[in-house]
Amino acid sequence: MVGPDRAGAVSGGGRASGGSRGAGASGNAVSFPAAAAMEPVPGPQEKYHLITRNLQEVLGEDKLMAILKERELKIYWGTATTGKPHVAYFVPMSKIADFLKAGCEVTILFADLHAYLDNMKAPWELLELRTRYYENVIKAMLESIGVPLEKLKFVRGTDYQLSKEYTLDVYRLSSVVTQHDAKKAGAEVVKQVEHPLLSGLLYPGLQALDEEYLKVDAQFGGVDQRKIFTFAEKYLPSLGYAKRVHLMNPMVPGLTGSKMSSSEEDSKIDLLDRKEDVKKKLKKAFCEPGNVENNGVLSFIKHVLFPLKSEFVVLREEKWGGNKTYTAYEALEKDFAEQVVHPGDLKNSVEVALNKLLDPIREKFNSPELKKLTNAAYPNPSKAKPAEKGTKNSEPENVVPSRLDIRVGKVISVEKHPDADSLYVEKIDVGEPEPRTVVSGLVQFVPKEQLQDRLVVLLCNLKPQKMRGVESQGMVLCASSVGEPRQVEPLDPPAGCCAGERVYVEGYEGGEPDDELKPKKKVFEKLQADFRVSEDCVAQWKQRNFLTKLGRVSCKSLKGGSIS
Repeated sequence: MVGPDRAGAVSGGGRASGGSRGAGASGNAVSFPAAAAMEPVPGPQEKYHLITRNLQEVLGEDKLMAILKERELKIYWGTATTGKPHVAYFVPMSKIADFLKAGCEVTILFADLHAYLDNMKAPWELLELRTRYYENVIKAMLESIGVPLEKLKFVRGTDYQLSKEYTLDVYRLSSVVTQHDAKKAGAEVVKQVEHPLLSGLLYPGLQALDEEYLKVDAQFGGVDQRKIFTFAEKYLPSLGYAKRVHLMNPMVPGLTGSKMSSSEEDSKIDLLDRKEDVKKKLKKAFCEPGNVENNGVLSFIKHVLFPLKSEFVVLREEKWGGNKTYTAYEALEKDFAEQVVHPGDLKNSVEVALNKLLDPIREKFNSPELKKLTNAAYPNPSKAKPAEKGTKNSEPENVVPSRLDIRVGKVISVEKHPDADSLYVEKIDVGEPEPRTVVSGLVQFVPKEQLQDRLVVLLCNLKPQKMRGVESQGMVLCASSVGEPRQVEPLDPPAGCCAGERVYVEGYEGGEPDDELKPKKKVFEKLQADFRVSEDCVAQWKQRNFLTKLGRVSCKSLKGGSIS
C-alpha cells in the first residue's frame, strides 16, 4: 500500500499513504472524456489498451483479456492513510480515470489499519482524522480531473478488516506463511528496521486478503509492490481463493530527479501549495537540457497530463516559435532530447497545467471545516506560522520537535573522565556502524553500574563539542527535579526498544531531523524550554508525549520535573 499510496504515491499506484460522495467536477476541472455516455462502447482490445497503457508490468495478462471478453473488470486501488498526499498522487488518479473509461468497476480503499500496522506511520489517535483527510483530498483530486465520483466505490479498511470472518482468515493465513516470505513481501513497502514488529509481517497478508474481501478481479499499485502481489498469488489459493490480476505503474521520479518523497521538501509539490510555491519548486526542479532520464517534469507530463487531455501545449513566446501542441508524448520527449524544447518553457507550461488541477482542491480546502481537519490530522505542518506579537506560547517558525534527531541508545561502556571527576565518558550504540562517544555530568546522580548496558534517550544532532578535551557526540536526555536537593534520572525508552530506534514527539513523527543543529539558531534550547515530565512520569513537549513505536518515554519518579 502506499505509505504514501499503499506503494507510495511516488510509484503512481498502490497503497500510499469520511466525506460524502459527490458527482461532477469543480469549475476549473480538466475535461474528462470518459464521462460522455454517447461515445461508442470500447471493445475488449480497446479496454485492454486503456487499462494497461503507461503501466510497467501486468501479472495475469491472459486472465485480464479473458475477463474483458466476458464482462467489466472489477479493480481496486488502496492507499494507506499516512503522510499528506502530494501531486504524485495524480499518477494513480490518472490511471483510475483510464479504468473508468474502460468501463471498470473501481473501488478505492482507504487502508487505515495498514497505516497503523506499518511501524505506526499513523498513530492510533490520529488514524480517524487522517482517514477523513485522505477521503476528502482524494475525492477533491478526482473531481479536479473530472472523474465522476458516483462511478466509484469508497471503502475504509476497518469497515471489514475487524470482522470475525476476516480475522479468522488472517489466522489461517498466518498458519501457512513463513516469516521469511512475509518479510520479503513487505521489503519494498513496509518500513524496514533491524528488529521488525509483528505488525509489519502481517501487512502483506492483510493486503492479499483485501483482494478477496473486496471481491475484485485485479489490484492496481506501484511496481514497488510487486513482491506483495506475487505473495498474494502464492498464498491466496492455499485458502481456497483465486489468484488476481496485478497491474503495476512505474516509479515516477520527483522534482529533484530521485523519488518524490513527503519528507524531502524540494522533491514534491503539496496539493495545497500556493501558486508561488509551485513556481518556486518547479523552477528548482531537475530538468537538464536534453536529458530525459529521471526527469520528474517530463514524467508528470507523461503519466498525468497526457492521459487526461491526450495533448500537451508548450507555451512559448513568439520569438521562440510560439506555442506548440503535442498530441503524442513521444514527440515531446524527442523534441526535448534534441533541445528543440527548452526546460524553462517546459516548466512554465507544466506550472500552468498543474495549477488548473490544484485550483479546485485549494478552493475546497479553504473552508473552515477542512482547514481545521488538516491541522488536526497533521499537527506538524511543514511551515509553522511565526509567533504573533503579544501572543503567548506561539510556535516560532520551523522550531518544531521533528527537527531533533532523538534516538534510543544502549550504553556499551562507562568510564570516569580522565580530567573531570564530575563527568562520565560513555560509549553509546545508536544503531550506527560505530558507537558514539558521549560526555555527561551524571557522576553524582547515577552510579556507574546503573548506566552500564542501560537503554537511554540520546539527542544525536547537536554539533559535537569538546568537554575537557574529549569530544562529545550527543546528549543523554534526563529528567531533573525542581527543588533541592537536585535529583537527576535518565529518561527510559519503553522496554523492548532497540538501539537506533527513533524517539519523536506525538503528532510530529513525520518530519525529517536536521543533519546538525546550528548553535546560533538555538533550536534545541527553544524546544527544551517546553520539555516537562508529566504527573505520571511521562516525558512531554507542550503536553505531547515523547514516543517510540513501542510506547511512551518516561522516567522513574521525578513527576513535574524538567528535561535537559
